[in-house]
Amino acid sequence: MARIETPKRIRGTQDIFGDEQRRFARVLEAFEKVRRLYAFQRVDLPVFEDTQVFARSIGETTDVVSKEMYSFEDRGGDSITLRPEFTAGICRAYLTEGWQQYAPLKLVTSGPVFRYERPQKGRYRQFHQIDAEVIGAAEPAADVELLAFADQLLNELGIADGVTLQLNTLGDAETRDAWRGALVSHFEKHRGELSEDSLVRLNKNPMRILDSKDPRDRPIADAAPDIDTHLTSEAGAFFEAVTKGLDAAGVKWTRNARLVRGLDYYRHTAFEFVTDRLGAQGTVLAGGRYDGLIEALGGPHTPGVGWAAGVERLAMLLDEPAVGQIEAVVIPMGDAAQVRAIGVVASLRRSGVSTDMAFKGNMKRRLAKANDAGATYALILGDDELTENKIVVRNLVEGKQAKASLGSIGNVPLSLLWVMDTDVVQPGDSYVGDLLLGHKE
Repeated sequence: MARIETPKRIRGTQDIFGDEQRRFARVLEAFEKVRRLYAFQRVDLPVFEDTQVFARSIGETTDVVSKEMYSFEDRGGDSITLRPEFTAGICRAYLTEGWQQYAPLKLVTSGPVFRYERPQKGRYRQFHQIDAEVIGAAEPAADVELLAFADQLLNELGIADGVTLQLNTLGDAETRDAWRGALVSHFEKHRGELSEDSLVRLNKNPMRILDSKDPRDRPIADAAPDIDTHLTSEAGAFFEAVTKGLDAAGVKWTRNARLVRGLDYYRHTAFEFVTDRLGAQGTVLAGGRYDGLIEALGGPHTPGVGWAAGVERLAMLLDEPAVGQIEAVVIPMGDAAQVRAIGVVASLRRSGVSTDMAFKGNMKRRLAKANDAGATYALILGDDELTENKIVVRNLVEGKQAKASLGSIGNVPLSLLWVMDTDVVQPGDSYVGDLLLGHKE
């Protein structure tokens, strides 16, 4: 018979297990905790959308849309795309589900996103993001709220040290148009010196030349005019309100006048939380204000601001998390005891005690499993205990044990069994006592 070859994991995907999964879960737990503190609502969205949702929002000329999206035609002939990010889907839902009546809306979501990129450390084709948005609030306070949320999340995770908030303003529409014109004029003078990619950007998205990594572009980009000389008084006041709000909230920031967003619907605040602890992949959380996005999707003028962060990148910054410990391990000895032990385990779990059962191996091996799991209690049930309708409960931390009524398990906290009217097990009382008392050092 021919050997069946096991299918391989798809390149750019990951199976998250063990320490990696614990780090991953820690990020999501912290995100959930902080979003509750900030009174953000949770929303869950489809994994795929009409391709136009992303083509209009991210931009036809961007690398994400032109090169990286997973798009396909479904059986009905519709063009479908696996989401490469969350903001566009949230804005689509805001329009199609009638959420305008709830504005301003503070929303969070999380889950897998998909981009056909070259896999490398911290970057996958299916990866995971957490995302926070405020839709329908034009005030600088919304930007401050989101940035304070992000800052508190990083502190909750214990990774804020070495992470810097870089902040810039993109101004209002008038500012942006004036600055764009000045950039085009500057780059046109150096057309013969620019890289091929920057020549393409010059015609489609000139602001993106500012963050080019090509060494041919850097001197030209560094000499380009700053946005500050083109800021309207209104745009300047908006940015000042954001920075004063961050100062009042105790959120540290630094100005990066070269931080840009290429798409025309971005306005005012742009920001990135960056670190040098991840090598080239230095951005761990980024976002900005997108007051023109919902208009690009066919809706009315609606202000919005948001950020997203890669779960994998945040997880890479975490210290090794502790392995989750269980509180009790039930050890049945014999067939009859094993049947009764199922009920004991169920009672403990229903009462909120994390419990496992050690049902294989000799007594020494089962006790070793309880120790390895970091359990506080081992509950041993054998034929003698069944006859007495009792169970041996051993505190593995303090090295003491007692016999308790089977009926008390799940109804009385395990920590109180030592002050109840129980029979103390003495060495030699049974094989259980000898083995237990001799096992824990």
